[in-house]
Amino acid sequence: MTVHKVAIIGTGPAGLTAALYSARADLAPIVFEGHEPGGQLTLTTDVENFPGFPEGVMGPDLINNIKKQAARFGAEYIQKHVTRVDTTSRPFKFYCDDEEFQSETLIISTGASAKFLGLANEKELTGKGVSTCATCDGFFYRDKVVHIVGGGDTAMEDATFIAKFASKVYMCVRKDTLRASKPMQKRAMDNEKIEFLWNTEVQEILFDDSGVTGIKVINNKSNEVSTRQTDGLFYAIGHRPNTAFLEKQIDLDDHGFISTKNGGETNIAGIFACGDVQDPIFRQAISAAGSGCQASMLAERFLHS
Repeated sequence: MTVHKVAIIGTGPAGLTAALYSARADLAPIVFEGHEPGGQLTLTTDVENFPGFPEGVMGPDLINNIKKQAARFGAEYIQKHVTRVDTTSRPFKFYCDDEEFQSETLIISTGASAKFLGLANEKELTGKGVSTCATCDGFFYRDKVVHIVGGGDTAMEDATFIAKFASKVYMCVRKDTLRASKPMQKRAMDNEKIEFLWNTEVQEILFDDSGVTGIKVINNKSNEVSTRQTDGLFYAIGHRPNTAFLEKQIDLDDHGFISTKNGGETNIAGIFACGDVQDPIFRQAISAAGSGCQASMLAERFLHS
């Protein structure tokens, strides 16, 4: 069986940047694309905060360009989904169902999936009025009306950020209290553009050919159903790191993100992590790409040592 020098599990800007650096280091990386090749950027339309694109770039185009760049130097892409790993022996073994692969190092970049409400059409409308990233998309809602779902620190932070651009921000909170810290609550409540809709849950997304036009909500105390006009619906209810396949063989934090140190090292020598799977804070394409660079350089140093 072929023992590869570097195997990268997952794509997106982190995994593809790791592939680029590994390929340029003549390590012939193999890259497992998984169920969602390219990650969340493939669901994003205009990306205006990735350096080097003064006019912006479409998310899928950015991913495809990085993928081609890495392939130019010898990265090999495998359209399979890694279902489990065995970190107890070397070389490391990992499996796509029953098919076994082996590698001297592993770089894990499986990302984190934004939590959705489970409403009809919500994923199809991502990038067309539905968003899970205020930092990415807030700018596009200048002078528009926006609704945000959530009651934690992330929701308060997103609301405060979007309020810089939007004419009005409504917070859909399913309870009559917030989970957010007191300082974050105060910051949002003191903003005259932000209004709270308590005991409110989104039942349906309304849309036409141009995208989201409104939402149907229910007050879970009075059971009153109403329709609200909105230009955008932001989800701020958390992210779920894609780490279930690791079966707790690698140290995770309390929320399931891979614990790393020194730029991407895990608790197992020779296994590294990059991107959103180990970053619950920033979750930006550029920070993911930077961490992919770090993970690749760490893997190269490990192999040389």
